[in-house]
Amino acid sequence: MNIHGIYNRISPWFRKRRLAKFQALLQPTAETTILDVGGYPGCWPESDCPAHVTCINIDPFPGFVATSRRVMRTGNGCALEFGDQSFDIGFSNSVIEHVGTWENQQKFASEIRRVGGRLWVQTPARCFFIEPHLIAPFIHWLPKRCQRPLLRWFTVWGWLTRPTPAQVDGFLAEVRLLTFGEMQSLFPDCRIERERFLVIFTKSYIAVRHQPGG
Repeated sequence: MNIHGIYNRISPWFRKRRLAKFQALLQPTAETTILDVGGYPGCWPESDCPAHVTCINIDPFPGFVATSRRVMRTGNGCALEFGDQSFDIGFSNSVIEHVGTWENQQKFASEIRRVGGRLWVQTPARCFFIEPHLIAPFIHWLPKRCQRPLLRWFTVWGWLTRPTPAQVDGFLAEVRLLTFGEMQSLFPDCRIERERFLVIFTKSYIAVRHQPGG
């Protein structure tokens, strides 16, 4: 099994649980409009969520056929081509950690806060002892110069994908996990929820805004 196969087995369980919590907190209806920044329509079964969902992603989704309630567009989450408060809810799941730099994360947060009325933005917690993309413990707490020689041989990602040095550098340039304080700074008008693992460990953070903001 490759790394994508592992993700495909693990992530649907977390995604289903998050979607249930999202719906319980923000209670979207059939009339609600949602912008999913970085997501895909397959994450939004119409039987589970009746809202109108527009997914925007840098990468296109081959073969997708739009419906009256599911739309796919290409675009950059750091520079959204939508007006202020264009959607009832701005949503993002495990994307903001992939935009590379703190400056880009600030742009991403500012844009989704601008475009969405209410908000739900989830990201893995840097404090969690497992790095979720590498499936390896503790390595993400090291300086990047120390991570570089370890990624190929001491992570599940490295064993299964056998990355080239350029791919290792690309991963290190792309992924930046966030702290609780950074999430508070990025989403000052949101409550930062903690998603738990085994009750005591914080696995991820979720910025939730219940009322439209600025």
